[in-house]
Amino acid sequence: MGTTVTRADIAEYVYEEVGLSRTETAGFVDSVLEEIASTLVEGETVKISSFGSFSVRQKEERVGRNPKTGVEVPISPRKVLIFRASHVLKDRIVAGE
Repeated sequence: MGTTVTRADIAEYVYEEVGLSRTETAGFVDSVLEEIASTLVEGETVKISSFGSFSVRQKEERVGRNPKTGVEVPISPRKVLIFRASHVLKDRIVAGE
């Protein structure tokens, strides 16, 4: 634990599995991630079978509280990214696979 998988790590894994050149593989990974990002920006949901779904949710304005001072402050409306893991992924994580 404690490591982060980067875009370069994913590209390297795809390179080893598929056998395209490293440049082609990096471009392929970038294209897939860009398509996911563009779809989310448009407000659509991205579902990846056996992995999970990504969606954007609009949060309304609400009143928050500064934890140090206790002073109430308004929190402006904003969009947030939501990820929901599939049951398949959840089961794999629980099993430690």
